[in-house]
Amino acid sequence: MSELFGTLSDGTPVHRWTLERAGVRVRVLSYGGIVQSAEVPDRDGDTADVVLGFADLDGYVTHPEPYFGALVGRYANRIAGGRFPLEGRTYALAPNEGPNTLHGGERGFDRRVWDGAAVAGGVRLSRVSPHGEEGFPGRLEMSVTYTLEGSGALRIAYEAVTDAPTVLNPTNHSYFNLGGCGHAGGHELRLAASRITPVDAGLIPTGALQDVTDTRFDFRRARKIGSGYDHNFVLDKGVTATAEEVAELYDPASGRVLTVATTEPGLQLYTADHLGEPFAPGEGVALETQHFPDSPNRPGFPSTVLRPGEVFRSETVYGFSVRR
Repeated sequence: MSELFGTLSDGTPVHRWTLERAGVRVRVLSYGGIVQSAEVPDRDGDTADVVLGFADLDGYVTHPEPYFGALVGRYANRIAGGRFPLEGRTYALAPNEGPNTLHGGERGFDRRVWDGAAVAGGVRLSRVSPHGEEGFPGRLEMSVTYTLEGSGALRIAYEAVTDAPTVLNPTNHSYFNLGGCGHAGGHELRLAASRITPVDAGLIPTGALQDVTDTRFDFRRARKIGSGYDHNFVLDKGVTATAEEVAELYDPASGRVLTVATTEPGLQLYTADHLGEPFAPGEGVALETQHFPDSPNRPGFPSTVLRPGEVFRSETVYGFSVRR
């Protein structure tokens, strides 16, 4: 079911789709492919919205930088120096975090209006990213399908083709708070990752893979998150053809559980320590499934190159349940 959610200053309408199944209600916007809300019951059957977002379109337009619930691309996370080499050429991108390109540039997928069409159990958003958009090569035809499964799990499936070699690394940037409000640092996280990609002062990977043993990055056994994380974890499973479970987030107070399954080889844990009004620092936790940051400049990392004749596919599933 879709409805008019608002209108941008240039007159472009923005629509909202409501998906409901198994006691879960998720709302998705055509603006930025944003997951506006995810209403989920707790162990007592009381429902709360477990993702951070705004009640109206103006909230997203005036607060773009935290990427609340957004579809991020063409390239999630950072590309060092706002440039990368590909097949003998160096491409200059739009820098939007000092010299680096973050989450697709100055106007990435999160600030575009997508075409929406209802599908069984959900909505498919699609758009064409023209050659040269934010500096990325190739005309990219992309669709992202959001569906609710019988269990109430939210499945996000990405598909794309290009007419010229390019790089692609989309993700969803929802901030989860399984309690519905308050600081999320008390949530417990289990993450199937034995290594991280350590970063320099600009949050650019050094190229090394660091073992998490005996460090604060070891979430292989569930423990409270705390704060101070904006790091890519190297998932033990690597790239897979189908989504495999890699993470579990648990809120002891409400009993809500979030599981994350993905085809991707990495997951960015971001504890949102710098969130500002109307939210508070640490009020949400982002679990961004992805290829590694700066992969186009790191031949040793899993490749993000997409070529003509290939079909890019990626899938992430957010499952909701309760623990009694």
